[in-house]
Parts: sequence; structure tokens; C-alpha cells
Amino acid sequence: MPARTFLDSMGTFQDNQGHSQGVIMPKTSQQEGPQTPEADIPSNYSRLIARELGLAARQLPKLLRGTGLDVEQLLKEDSLLTATQQIRILRNALALSGKPEFGLRLGSRLTPATHGVMGLVAYSSPNLLAALQAFHTFLPTRASFIQLHLQQVDDLLVCLANFQVVVDEDVERCLAEAVIKAFFEMGEFIVGHPLYEAEVYFRHPAPTYQAVYPDYLPGSIHFGSNQLKLTFPMELCRIPNASANNENYSLAFQQCESMLARLQNHEPDYQTLLKKMMLSHPAGTLCEEEAAGALFISKRTLSRKLKEENSSFRKVRAEILSRQASAYLRDTQLSVEAIASLLNYHDTASFRRAFKRWFGMPPDQYRQRTD
Repeated sequence: MPARTFLDSMGTFQDNQGHSQGVIMPKTSQQEGPQTPEADIPSNYSRLIARELGLAARQLPKLLRGTGLDVEQLLKEDSLLTATQQIRILRNALALSGKPEFGLRLGSRLTPATHGVMGLVAYSSPNLLAALQAFHTFLPTRASFIQLHLQQVDDLLVCLANFQVVVDEDVERCLAEAVIKAFFEMGEFIVGHPLYEAEVYFRHPAPTYQAVYPDYLPGSIHFGSNQLKLTFPMELCRIPNASANNENYSLAFQQCESMLARLQNHEPDYQTLLKKMMLSHPAGTLCEEEAAGALFISKRTLSRKLKEENSSFRKVRAEILSRQASAYLRDTQLSVEAIASLLNYHDTASFRRAFKRWFGMPPDQYRQRTD
């Protein structure tokens, strides 16, 4: 049977040449980092690295050496890193750890909960296949320098991973181990048992510590492959997820789609950057000062940049909140009070006033019209 490549949970496929339809796939760079210098990797991954290393606050500068970041920037919940910065942090961590298997150890911390809304999609997916399809589609919203392709070959699902950065062998090995272990963490949560049926193919040769691999990765492990690859039996991928939640899955999927749609605008405008940050945070929680800090500019500069784009922080915030409010009213049975709370309004009356300003009618009337 010829290989088929999944695109998303709607069942569309890539063409015969493997060109994806409607998904951002960054081109391979000849430099260490993606084609665009835009910071798009959440800093929580680097904070996980620091925790795995057991670093105290005073030791964090060692982890950040050569990145141009300071400790305050790393510790901000809404900070975003470039691929170059993230790879340098990983290189520093590998040196600081003194443990060649650091990538496997780090991957054990990369549970679905660490991946933001994309992780919520995985947690609530109906099965492993849907979760992997979501990761394939939405990975650009978390780490644009990693490409994931899914292929069905006979009765196997084949996951191919590529890194769109140039790194040395040790860092590539560390990154590959972390990514593969992260997929095991997700799969074992959904399936409910260790993934003994999986097979892993690493590009790097068997390392001196290969004896520890089974402690982290059940199943068959191969080295020296021409591609980084993970395979699962299709039967395993279709086992129902005991924690599946269709409502959570639908809402999280919609949020990820919104984030991805904004990323498809390649123009380096501040509205796009701001919308991406807002969608990566709990609704209504990102303030203008925090957004400016994450972009390493002043609040005044951010305001000026948005004004040049005929926009403002308040306008962008209203656009995001109004779309989320509309989706909740249209696609769920949540009460208006519950939606107001989810969108972080202090009281329902404030939410009702804002909603009427956006749509010209109260939320109850809007819901009746969309039923």
C-alpha cells in the first residue's frame, strides 16, 4: 500500500510530492535558526530545562550564556525565544548537565500539559491518531523549527521529524531524544500503557549510554537511520482515549486554528505577534506592559508600532476576546456567567456590556440567533 500523509483531523492529505496544503512549513536554513528571526518559542521549555538541571536563580546566567537573554526575560511567563536562542540554551544545558542522556531526561518532563493549548488538544483527543494529527498541524505555533510528517504505510503510522536548524551532533542527538520521549509521554497518557509496540529510528549512531534507552523508551530502538522516525501500529493509534472530552477538544482545536491562521501571515507586523501572544495565554490576561516586554520593546514603542498598522492593543484584545466569546456561545452550552469567567471578566455585567459593544446585541440574543 502506498504511503499516505495525514494533514489534519479533517482527513485531508498532502499531495504526492509531500507538499502540505495550508500548513506553514519553514524552509531549511543554512544558519543556526529559522529563516525568520522572529521569537516564537515559549520560554516555558527553557524553564523546564533549568528545573531538570536543578539550577538556582543565581545559576541561570550560565544557562543563558550566548543567548542575549537575561534572567528576568527567561522567567517571564509570556517570553518568546528564537530558534537560535533555544538551541543555544539546549547546548549550554547539555554541557552543564554532565549527563549525555540529558535529552531523554528532559523529554520525560515534556508532558502534553507543557505544550499549552496544543497540549490540551492532545489530552482531549479521541485517540492517539487524532492527537498526533493535531501536533502535526499545530506544531508551528509552538516550535516552528521542527517539522512533523505523518504517513500511513500498510498497518503502521509513521511519524517523521525534521529539525530546520543546523546543529552539532551532540545537540541534534539531545533534541531528537527529547522530541521522541515527548511523543512517548503523550502516547502513553492516551493509550494508558507503555508503548511497547512502538519502534524508534534515530539518525545518530548508538551512543555509549544506549543501555539506558529502554528505561525511557519502551519498544524497539534503532540507530543510524537516515531519518528520525517513530512508528506505531494503526490499531494502537485508534484505541479510544479514556480522557477524551469532545467539548474541550473542539474549543482547544479552534484556538489552535486561530493561532495557525495568524502565523500564516508572514508579514512581520506587530498585530500578528500580539495576537499570537494573546492566544498563547489564558483569555484576557496579557497586559500591554507584559506584551511589550516579551517583544523587548517599550510600551510606548509597541503603541506606536500598532498605530502605524491602524490598530491598538485594545483593538487587538477586543478582536481576540470577541471571537472567543462568539465561539463559546455558538459551540457550547456554557452559561454567560461561565463564559465571562473563562474570559477573565471580573463580573458578568462587564462582559455583557463588552459583548453588546462588539456585536450590537446581548450574548443571550446572539446565542438564540446562532442556534
